[in-house]
Amino acid sequence: MKYSALLQLVTPRRQTLLLILSLLLFSSAISLANPWIAGILTETLLNGPAEGKPGLRTILVAWLGLVAVRSIVSISSQYVISITGEKMLVGLRSRLYEHMQILPMRYFHERSPGESLALLSNEASTVSYFVTNTLVQLLPLSLTLIGALAIMFMLDAQIALLAAFLLPIYYLAMKIIGRRLRPLSAAWMESYSRMYSLVEENLGMLPMIKAFVREKLEEGRFETRNQELFSISRRQILVNAFLGPSITFLASAGLLLLLWMGISHVESGQLETSGLVSLLLYAMLLTQPISGLANVYGQVQSTRGAADRLQAFFAEQAEPDEKGQTDLPAVKGSIEFNDVSFSYPGRDPVLKHFNLKIDAGETLAITGPNGAGKSTLAYLLMRFDNPSSGRILIDDNDISQYNLKSLREQIGIVSQNTLLLNGTVRDNLVYGRFNATDEEIEKAAFAARANEFIEQLPDDYNTIIGDQGIKLSGGQRQRLSLARTLMKDPPILILDEATSMFDPDGEAGFIEECRDLLHQRTVILITHRPARLALADRIIKLEKQVF
Repeated sequence: MKYSALLQLVTPRRQTLLLILSLLLFSSAISLANPWIAGILTETLLNGPAEGKPGLRTILVAWLGLVAVRSIVSISSQYVISITGEKMLVGLRSRLYEHMQILPMRYFHERSPGESLALLSNEASTVSYFVTNTLVQLLPLSLTLIGALAIMFMLDAQIALLAAFLLPIYYLAMKIIGRRLRPLSAAWMESYSRMYSLVEENLGMLPMIKAFVREKLEEGRFETRNQELFSISRRQILVNAFLGPSITFLASAGLLLLLWMGISHVESGQLETSGLVSLLLYAMLLTQPISGLANVYGQVQSTRGAADRLQAFFAEQAEPDEKGQTDLPAVKGSIEFNDVSFSYPGRDPVLKHFNLKIDAGETLAITGPNGAGKSTLAYLLMRFDNPSSGRILIDDNDISQYNLKSLREQIGIVSQNTLLLNGTVRDNLVYGRFNATDEEIEKAAFAARANEFIEQLPDDYNTIIGDQGIKLSGGQRQRLSLARTLMKDPPILILDEATSMFDPDGEAGFIEECRDLLHQRTVILITHRPARLALADRIIKLEKQVF
């Protein structure tokens, strides 16, 4: 994605943009009128009102009206800009989240969760703020700068030329100071991601942290990351704090130089006193766009880093586009791994020229040591990633030729690491079937032997189970996860150590009660436990391959 494409995501609609620019330009025009009125007031005060010209009080009343109009315009523009910025931020976050959903699992394996969270929070806010609060200011600031210089030329060309000569000096100062901001922005983002990744990790590890009495150690780790972020932030703040005032100082020094020349012109009769007042006010008005442009330059440097990271994120290859791909037909359940090879990023191959055929309706138990590739088979069958070579077929159909939705809808998976919503038992059970009836929910819970504990909960199926089911035991979480998958009623079922937390009696009961249920579908049973092998029609053992 190029910058132009990124800008399309954060640029307001044309009508809104025109309204914002109109309000800002009107405000700039009023600002340009103020010094002119001040000059007229000075002339009237020194020489008295000319015939047919307004008096002092009339000028003051008119000036007050102009100030009131400018205040109304400023309030309106600030409101419209802020609302527009929030709308754009909402849209950008939605686009980011949408893209996260379609990225392959490999992307998230290679990065910390903190990076993704930072994209949704900091990066999106930075780019959105830049467009609405910085970029749209360029035109009014430029108009104020050009308008002030033009009027100064009308009043005194020599003083105006001197003011124009000083502008490149201000630009050079901006460039020298502002160029330090971009690397600092990148360092800040990296530090921010590391800190929030640590927080997320520790929240997930909280029971272990308490069990191993590591609270103080983890506080120290967090404080180290927090101080790293603060150190970078302090340098950013220092550069930003130095940038604006430095340019303002140079502008003020230039203003005094213009005043020196202006006094000489008044003394020589080249310039009226009222003209000098207007010139000085226009020169002072120049400091506003100069300082504003200095801040724009600093914001550009900071935003480029955020924009680069967003651009890189949107450039990440999504899972295969489903457009043009047909749905996988309703499957009977035969599965074939044909000469499949696969390796995770930066690691030796897990599978190399692997072949396996599973008949429809067969329950196959796969055993073997850790790292032999048992779970990888399920990972590839769900197309969370694609083989490096070879093909995977269901009912003799190459699964890479069909859209993901139709494939994944026909495969259910229950893993050892249960993933549950922070909601009710019912919310979790109907996760894949929102229109399920109470009878279907209870039937799935009974099949997974989850009904036993659900009925003992305070609000049975309406009980809140907490984040990742923290209020349930490990075995209860696995039973709930199994019931959720059975609710999907898939023709192919993968049980990846799905009953590892069952007690022996519970596991035996599950095996006995699920015989008929499992025989109605193709089942891949990944296990280390001999008891579960009683369910299998066939057992294969994978050996860890050495390359």
